[in-house]
Amino acid sequence: MSTLFQDFVKGIWKENPVLVLVLGTCPTLAVTSSARNGISMGLATTLVLLGSNLVISLIRKLVPGKIRIPVYIVVIATFVTVVDLLMQAYAPQELYLALGIFIPLIVVNCIVLGRAEAFASKHGPLRSMLDGVGMGLGFTLTLTMVGMAREFLSSGSLFEVKVLTCWKVDFLLPAQAPGAFIIVGCLLAAMNAWNRHRAVKRGELYVPPAGLDCRHCRICAPAPEEAVAESAEEK
Repeated sequence: MSTLFQDFVKGIWKENPVLVLVLGTCPTLAVTSSARNGISMGLATTLVLLGSNLVISLIRKLVPGKIRIPVYIVVIATFVTVVDLLMQAYAPQELYLALGIFIPLIVVNCIVLGRAEAFASKHGPLRSMLDGVGMGLGFTLTLTMVGMAREFLSSGSLFEVKVLTCWKVDFLLPAQAPGAFIIVGCLLAAMNAWNRHRAVKRGELYVPPAGLDCRHCRICAPAPEEAVAESAEEK
């Protein structure tokens, strides 16, 4: 039972697809101009994760290893088509148009194919379903938080309800892609700070996820020719 619970909750925080694994960045930045868009995109991805993980787990022993990726993509594309048609039929038209091409692009979302290859193809149906739902909820929560922050900072509203009635002129930066980058970066920093605080409280050394700390970043490192020039000047 504890293993099943861990399969479910790990995607919400410990292995959050956006804030830890840094996957699904494109829809995170593109469709989260409002909280409603974020939660809708997240729920659509969750349904695809649930269905594709279940089917791939059921057929994992029947699919030859050499063609497993094309088969997984066909399964994922089937569920994406179902979700797309359901949204086209029942979702408000303005919401469907706002999400636009990013609903069909769930087929190539790294989160969906990644969970199919890394988890569903190696575990049973129940664990695969819980993994898919957990990862989907983590993705949904992140998109909703980013959407809420961008919507509030740009127009003073939440879920299209005006919270600050005195807000008359929209602030354009949060509504654009650069603003989304800044907000996601702030969420990453806040999550790392919280994890560091918890590690210190337990008396442990906090090690940031690979790729999210200075040891894996070369932005500040000088180019090779610059390093040689600096070394010559010092001598």
